[in-house]
Amino acid sequence: MQTAEPTTNLMMEGFNLMLMGMGFVFAFLTLLVIATTLMSKIILRFSKPEPQVVPNNKGAARLVKGQNSDIIAAISAAIHLHRQRK
Repeated sequence: MQTAEPTTNLMMEGFNLMLMGMGFVFAFLTLLVIATTLMSKIILRFSKPEPQVVPNNKGAARLVKGQNSDIIAAISAAIHLHRQRK
């Protein structure tokens, strides 16, 4: 019955190694999350706010006012063909 002791000892060493490895990985990932969160807060604190974009609708209004009949006919034909193919 002397063969049971080395096997048990080897299993305990493997278990200890597994726990240490999992502990190091958990600690590293925890530090990584904390560092990422801190960097995000620092960047948000010191960065300038994004400029507000004002939409420019002059091009669309000009097309509606001109009402180019050739363009309207081409768009209508394309929509009609698209709906027929479905």
